[in-house]
Amino acid sequence: MTYPLFLADLADPLPAVGARVELTGDEGRHAVVVRRIQVGEVVVLSDGSGRGVRGPVVQVSKTALTVEVVDQLRAPDSALRWVAAQALAKGDRSELAIEMMTELGVTEILPWSSTRSVVRWSGERGDKALARWRATVREATKQSRRLVVPAVSAPVSTRQLTAAVAAADLAIVLHEEAAESLANLALPVGGTVLVIIGPEGGITDEEIDALRGAGAQVVRISDGVLRTSTAGVVALAGLMLR
Repeated sequence: MTYPLFLADLADPLPAVGARVELTGDEGRHAVVVRRIQVGEVVVLSDGSGRGVRGPVVQVSKTALTVEVVDQLRAPDSALRWVAAQALAKGDRSELAIEMMTELGVTEILPWSSTRSVVRWSGERGDKALARWRATVREATKQSRRLVVPAVSAPVSTRQLTAAVAAADLAIVLHEEAAESLANLALPVGGTVLVIIGPEGGITDEEIDALRGAGAQVVRISDGVLRTSTAGVVALAGLMLR
């Protein structure tokens, strides 16, 4: 059985078994008013960085609740760090993509302002869009009962993305015309794996050349063309199942 998860500020070191932790603010209000959590129900509180506590609710007020710690939790160690560079897309395509990649366990998301991205983040509009992406991954983290909220960086240009490619232990660009299949790709034993997902209009030849020049491998997922909202999810799932 999985228990509802809420994000909270947790002490360092984690509260000991038997200690009581209060959940307040927006999360506390959501737990009490929206989720209608009652005394006796078991919940998980996480700081979003891989640490958490679990236990029964022992007190509920109008906007907060108190949990008695029964277990201390930590996210499993992983040799690989998964990073997704998701091109900005119109509508809710990008948000759907990052939501599902969060559910899979991606570590970091780079919003990529690619040449063919119809959407442009700038000024107040860009700030709101970035805040929306960060809210999306927070909610997806809670829904999937994960202890780590993926970091969402400020949008990156192709030039900045090439620097991320050079720093990764493995970087791949998803492209339907690639000669090499994702299925044949060898994974490193550890380090950062960067998956680059283009926009609805596709990645330009110039971008492919720049990313390949920085060290990225260009691969295809299948014999079809996937949407930007699903390509990264399929690729990450395939790689993680190795």
